[in-house]
Amino acid sequence: MKKILFAAITLVISFGTAFAQQETMTPEEKEKKLTELIQQQVEKLETSLKLEDWQTFYADSILTHDYHALQEELDALQDAKVSNRDLYTKASDKWAEKIYVAMRGILNDEQWSKYLKGGAAREKKARDKRNAKEQ
Repeated sequence: MKKILFAAITLVISFGTAFAQQETMTPEEKEKKLTELIQQQVEKLETSLKLEDWQTFYADSILTHDYHALQEELDALQDAKVSNRDLYTKASDKWAEKIYVAMRGILNDEQWSKYLKGGAAREKKARDKRNAKEQ
């Protein structure tokens, strides 16, 4: 279970780099891959955290919105031919933080504890450390 949650959290971080490097994908292929990715993450969260139906709905909505927004931001960086990995990481961190905050709003205390133990706390700490280093 920890591996599943850790994969879900680290996915957001690595998401930007992976999609930024896939310049050969058509927009339709990117959309299909993104939709599959979101569905996999929702299913993993649903089973590992034992989400109720309404929580699954909100998790799906959160991930769909934020992953698409992240994809748009990364595409804009890619279209601008930005080669600075820090900007991709910064965009990924921004959307990972939004997901982190939104997930806290829908999870009960027990689920939140599992979510944190699954890697979210470690990723939050890493984001905070990168943010502090930047400032």
